Amino acid sequence: MKENNENEQKTEYNEKLVKNFKQELLISGYSARTLKMYTLFVKEFLEYHNKKIDEFNRGDLVEFLANKKEKGASNATLALAHAALKFFFHNVHNKKIVDEIKIAKQSKKLPTVLTKSEIKELFKATKFGRNRLILQFLYSSGCRVSECCKLKIDDLDLREKIARIKAGKGDKDRVIILSNEWIKELKKYMKRKKIKSEYVFSKKNGKPLSADTIQRIVRNSTEKAGITKHVSPHSLRHSFATHLLESGENIRKIQELLGHSNLNTTQIYTKVSLTELKKVKSPLDDL
Repeated sequence: MKENNENEQKTEYNEKLVKNFKQELLISGYSARTLKMYTLFVKEFLEYHNKKIDEFNRGDLVEFLANKKEKGASNATLALAHAALKFFFHNVHNKKIVDEIKIAKQSKKLPTVLTKSEIKELFKATKFGRNRLILQFLYSSGCRVSECCKLKIDDLDLREKIARIKAGKGDKDRVIILSNEWIKELKKYMKRKKIKSEYVFSKKNGKPLSADTIQRIVRNSTEKAGITKHVSPHSLRHSFATHLLESGENIRKIQELLGHSNLNTTQIYTKVSLTELKKVKSPLDDL
């Protein structure tokens, strides 16, 4: 009986810590996805160790992270867990015990980019209506999946062929371009749409779609199109940027459309542009 009471008290104590942590993340302006992942890692850490907050030390964090690594966690996952615990201890509880722990650098992989013919096949494999419009929007605007979920009808200016992304990554607003073709198809879709919603893309109850739903739509269309690459909503954003660069568009304009604070982030697309690479003549051919 005593043991049950102790377990209940420990669970209640941990739940209170996680709740406070979540509130701190919320007022700090973290995205819903980051909030979810950070909270998950901190909850997992607290359940792994049966301790109170003032009893934790560097060794407890090392043990937890090493255990995750032994179970097959990637460097990216460890980096995310490390960041979550750092915010938890440093920002919320003023315990500076995380900085000394070094995490292996993530391997830098080039983003997945679809060719224009693959983009066409992807659209062909997607049912006409909301789902195809979502994929076309992601590719034609370069928006993030979270921005697509939150897009409201009032954010669109169809006459000017632009839209305003409000509180995007880093809580920044920006203007994006809208495709002529997409606007035409959207107008047809809106006329037939029976659901009343403030969101451009919504569920049957009028609420916004989740990122998971859009990821599933992309995954299903990729399979139907017979594309073997690992394609995600972000792949369409990568393809948007790469195809603009290949067409000769100014990289600073692309930076603005993507909402990148730093030009270095945008410059990764100069590394994946096969069309531009193919223009380089081998010195052997000039001998």
